[in-house]
Amino acid sequence: MRSIQAFKAIKKDLNAVMLHDPAARNKFEAAICYSGFHALVMYRFCHFLHVHRYFFIARMLSGLTRFFTGIEIHPGAKIGSGVFIDHGAGVVIGETAEVGNNVIIYQGVTLGGSGKDKTGKRHPTVEDNVMICSGAKVLGPFTVGTGAKIGAGSIVLNEVPPNATVVGVPGRVTRIAGKRVDDLNQALPNPVDEDINDLKARILALEQKLTATDNTDNAARQPNGKATAISARQNTSSNDGSDHE
Repeated sequence: MRSIQAFKAIKKDLNAVMLHDPAARNKFEAAICYSGFHALVMYRFCHFLHVHRYFFIARMLSGLTRFFTGIEIHPGAKIGSGVFIDHGAGVVIGETAEVGNNVIIYQGVTLGGSGKDKTGKRHPTVEDNVMICSGAKVLGPFTVGTGAKIGAGSIVLNEVPPNATVVGVPGRVTRIAGKRVDDLNQALPNPVDEDINDLKARILALEQKLTATDNTDNAARQPNGKATAISARQNTSSNDGSDHE
């Protein structure tokens, strides 16, 4: 049953090449010349071995596939059908990653872990009809929603809503269902900004303390100044009186 499903998936993968790449002139050329298709065919065989607990052979064959195609797909990953890996050099898909149907992946994409999760689910889940552009890094055990688009060079560290467009470092949602997003709270912690804001707050507190100290000193000086002036006038008056005598 699994082998039949694998062959059906391979057929859909080949159709995906013809659908998404205008340079592919026929299925024979796509089957012989496209490294992304080769990597997916070998992945499906390696995944079959992995599921049947032939872990070492599965890893060894996936390593050979990486050597020949430049694409590394862990045998434990779960990948749907109709997936298209274009060019493919540098693509990495981790062990617990899940990729849905009709997903397009361009060169240099990583579906990896953030390093925080040591056990269990460590890699992202990419739902159906997602497009991940060149050099994008999707890191962590979260979901990229159906129909989402991730821009080239983006680093995505948080959940992506369905039909959203994500760009930038770190990745920010700019559109949802084609409509521009302006008011969505997407703030990510920035240590540099936090340190600068902390320094600003401390400087403001010091300025307020200095101002308060100056005001206290001025208030303390005023009565003394008045008393000095009064005593000086009294001394002058007494001297004038003694002169008259």
